[in-house]
Amino acid sequence: MSKESDVLKPHLWTPRPVEETMQVYADWAATYDADVQARGYHTPDRIADALRGMVPPDTLMLDFGCGTGLGGLAMRAAGFTNLHGTDISAEMLAQATDRGVYAKTWLSEPGALTFGRGTYPVILAVGVISLGAAPSDLLAPLIDKLETGGLLAFSYNDPTLADASYIKALDDAVAAGLVEVAFREHGPHLDDVDMKSDVIILRRR
Repeated sequence: MSKESDVLKPHLWTPRPVEETMQVYADWAATYDADVQARGYHTPDRIADALRGMVPPDTLMLDFGCGTGLGGLAMRAAGFTNLHGTDISAEMLAQATDRGVYAKTWLSEPGALTFGRGTYPVILAVGVISLGAAPSDLLAPLIDKLETGGLLAFSYNDPTLADASYIKALDDAVAAGLVEVAFREHGPHLDDVDMKSDVIILRRR
């Protein structure tokens, strides 16, 4: 396991321009899996466990911001079989594609949601809408891509939970009656820095 002093290299949980975020993940792609797995990364498995029993295993799901595909692996291990993936990092996406857990992958542009509303009954955003990754204002357009009854499964880690803009984005969506919280649980995220995360599943109303 890595030392605590190494876990913030690159320092993830600070705001940055999208171009810098893309470079961080391009540079990190080759060692990302080994790094986060050695640190005790639990959130993908927790999201998969939360979805089990909520939807049939053959439900079409989009792993939005799929990275190297760790979320897809967790979903497959939980029995889900119908996965697509997209990411803005070509380097990360290449590894996700090579895993063979996604029936379809594509390279997306920052902020561009090119799939139609209702295309995916379940959208995953594992660690995507978070401080230092995607901004809080990504939550609303992802919700807009769901038909009534559709699910958005995502996570807010502890630094993100401490940022008022992310809490406001979630609270505003619930208060507006767009979604209801179908599941929310605080639990382990990264062991070596004792960081936790909220796994959240929203259901479109």
